[in-house]
Amino acid sequence: MNGALDLAIIIASLAVAAWAGFAGFRDRAPDRVQFIGLIVLQVGVLAMGVVSGVALLQGARPAEIETFAGYVVTTVCWPAVAFVLGRMEPTKWGSVTIAVGCLVIPVLVLRLEQIWG
Repeated sequence: MNGALDLAIIIASLAVAAWAGFAGFRDRAPDRVQFIGLIVLQVGVLAMGVVSGVALLQGARPAEIETFAGYVVTTVCWPAVAFVLGRMEPTKWGSVTIAVGCLVIPVLVLRLEQIWG
């Protein structure tokens, strides 16, 4: 796992969560900035998945490889799910959904680091 990439993903995720949470608090529907943030977050998470896959191919193995693979798949899919659910709900609850989805990503990334270490 790449510490700098993981930290960037966590910071980006918390920033998008704060923006979306503030929009939900103000009764605003998801805006373009939230969706762009989710796209940037998705790119970062995909990069993390690729880095993890390359490390696995080079012989590095976490203690629980099946659990690690499940967390990687979940983490890679999560921003896309938040994006779709946010687009489906054009009210303040779409913003709240994006905020909650973005709060889950740091937990997934930290759990991946624990399993890897």
